[in-house]
Amino acid sequence: MPRIDLNRLFIGGLYALSGAAAIVWLAQVESFPLTLTWPVFAAAFVYFHWQSVEVNDRLLASPSVMVILTAAVVFGPGQAMLGTAVMAALGAINPADIRRRRIFQLFANFGQLVLSAVMGSWLVELTLPASIAPATMTTVALASAIGAVGYGVVNICLVIAGIRLALRRQNVWPWSGMARLIPSNLIMGFLGGLLGATMVLVGPVTLPLILVVFFVGHLSMDSYARLREAQLDTLAGFTKALEAKDPYTAGHTERVAYFSQLIGVEMGFKGADLERIRVAALIHDIGKLAIPSDLLRKQGRLTTDEYDLMQDHAHMVEEVLGEVEFLRPMLEIASGHHSHFDGAGYGGSGHTEGERPGIEARVLAVADAFDAMTSTRPYRKALTQKYALAELKDKAGTQFDPHCVEALEAALERTGEVYGSTVIESDEVARKIAERNVNFEAPAPEPLVAEDTSDGRTASRG
Repeated sequence: MPRIDLNRLFIGGLYALSGAAAIVWLAQVESFPLTLTWPVFAAAFVYFHWQSVEVNDRLLASPSVMVILTAAVVFGPGQAMLGTAVMAALGAINPADIRRRRIFQLFANFGQLVLSAVMGSWLVELTLPASIAPATMTTVALASAIGAVGYGVVNICLVIAGIRLALRRQNVWPWSGMARLIPSNLIMGFLGGLLGATMVLVGPVTLPLILVVFFVGHLSMDSYARLREAQLDTLAGFTKALEAKDPYTAGHTERVAYFSQLIGVEMGFKGADLERIRVAALIHDIGKLAIPSDLLRKQGRLTTDEYDLMQDHAHMVEEVLGEVEFLRPMLEIASGHHSHFDGAGYGGSGHTEGERPGIEARVLAVADAFDAMTSTRPYRKALTQKYALAELKDKAGTQFDPHCVEALEAALERTGEVYGSTVIESDEVARKIAERNVNFEAPAPEPLVAEDTSDGRTASRG
């Protein structure tokens, strides 16, 4: 039997009680909309909420907010808050959560949806004109748009608070993109206001048309989600192909993506910027598909000729993925992850000799180097996190952007996460252990930083 997390149960229960208390209080101050339209709107909200689609990492979207705001306008002052709160309560009872016994999600979603609906409808009641007429339709739409923003803000705040309190996570950047839904909420709220006003003026005969609009909104989101899923599958296919060729890279790209986002959040990056860095990190080593397997898996030091060949992977990513249209904006970042802060290094279009690379490439360079040093490779065992950070700081200002290095150290300290070996603090020792194929300790989460070649250049195999 799974262990019950009492903290999560308490926070979820608190959310659920808050939602239930809001409905009970509203039942005392408002009347319930006893019309045939209420069950239609309720069914639409429940369906579209249950059919929410992922439009970005952990970012679910549906036209349910448009349903809520349309209903709020139709119900009007004195009924809107109670009517939409009960609709939201029904939508929160998701069979998937019940089937998987996700009690926290069930309770938290109940409170979150009810309180969001109450806020949205309260703003509608507060800002609706005294009467709905053709001349006031724009005002009604604006009132509904304001309600949609209120709905979205409360929803975001409750989700972030729930994650922090129930999951004890200070790092909430995976959910930071939720704010990007506010503009779409604004548009759906405005449209919902127009639909609601039309129904008030013309009557229930417009209900089928309103439902069609809701469904078209859902189809557009679903189409985008399917396209995104196909793109992610494409990325996963390239990653699997690389891991099949070089097993030591397994998990490397995902970790580099994670570290890149940690740095980005610490430096103030938001939704779209974080997503761009994440995708660039996932493809940054795809150019290694064009590198001979025996070279990728070599246990000893690279010769000068081998090192020159290994460098090709930084620009080969553009040749391998150049025809994949949705990846083109990220190719310059990926091809510049070996470009140095001082303009040295190497790469593709993301590198210009003597010029400082873009900020995204500088972030990716630090993330790649850190994971490279704290992970086991064919030619060297993993090093400690302390060693890796010291190496990054030693080369800050030349190979690496000092601000990116500081951001990574601050993020790791804030999250309390530790990577790499627990004992190996010497690059030379780590290499000798690997060359002798000694199982000194279990592999940790991979290397990059500087080994000196015969002509004094900086060599990195990340």
